[in-house]
Amino acid sequence: MHKITFLLCDNMLATSATLPFEMLRAAESAARGRGGRNVEPVIIQTTAINKLPMKTSVGFPLLPDILLEEAGNSDIIYLPALWRNPRPVVKKHPEILGWLRKAYENGAMICAVGTGTCFLAEAGLLNDKPATTHWHYFDQFQRDYPRVKLKRQYFITQAGNLYCCASVNAMADLTVHFVKRIYGQAIASFVERNFSHEIRRSYENTSYYEGSTKQHPDEDIVQAQIWLQDNYHRQVKISEVASRFEMSVRTFNRRFKNATGQSPLQYLQGVRIEIAKDLLQTSNLNVSEVADKIGYQDVGYFTALFMKMLSTSPREYRATVRAKLFTVD
Repeated sequence: MHKITFLLCDNMLATSATLPFEMLRAAESAARGRGGRNVEPVIIQTTAINKLPMKTSVGFPLLPDILLEEAGNSDIIYLPALWRNPRPVVKKHPEILGWLRKAYENGAMICAVGTGTCFLAEAGLLNDKPATTHWHYFDQFQRDYPRVKLKRQYFITQAGNLYCCASVNAMADLTVHFVKRIYGQAIASFVERNFSHEIRRSYENTSYYEGSTKQHPDEDIVQAQIWLQDNYHRQVKISEVASRFEMSVRTFNRRFKNATGQSPLQYLQGVRIEIAKDLLQTSNLNVSEVADKIGYQDVGYFTALFMKMLSTSPREYRATVRAKLFTVD
């Protein structure tokens, strides 16, 4: 069971809570529609320092489900963006800071949006760690929290279990990443298409990872990943790749899975599908030609794999992304 908690407070930007909330509910609904009762339950709750309606920046009230002390342990916590100067709200509620410190110590992943990153900085959780915030508040943030390593050029930063998003759009990208972790790629793609049809840069390409957390220490597997990336267009046999790196197939599969969380075949399929997405978006190759370019001679297999991973066909995907490409003569 996963528990996701949204902090509510006065003067917050409503969409910094309502948008990810709706995305997570959509993911849950889609997963139940596909997996029925086998879907792992997810509890989504809102919390605040009292049970009074929290007045958002536009005056729209949000009523919390539970008090802060009733929230219990959470797997993911969302901190909202605060409108204009965040300091009065952050300084006014030291109990929120204590709650965040305890949640962090208990292993919660905490996602702060825009100026909501000030909660984490004020709690001391971002000291000597990378962070980002809304662009309008960069200079003030750096003055207020000089120990934080502000990354102005990134929309999302990650330092262990602490995530900072520069905007609501960046937070939506991060939410898709969380959905992928909970429900898998197909549900994440479904949510992304339904909430953001426009062409977006991926979460990974807009993010800063403390200590290069995307990497791992198994140098042989790193080299195998590079080889697969360079040779995705060939007819690849995993047994031959294992032999190339002087391992048995069993050892290669085990070490690859331990290092990346995927089997070599899953990794190769992921590389190929990402290339296919780019070709469908930017080239005039037909689906059969795209399949051949990425190493699949059987267009039926390619289409089925594409459907499995993205829950849409290559043709439907092209129609969606092409509809959002605009040019100026």
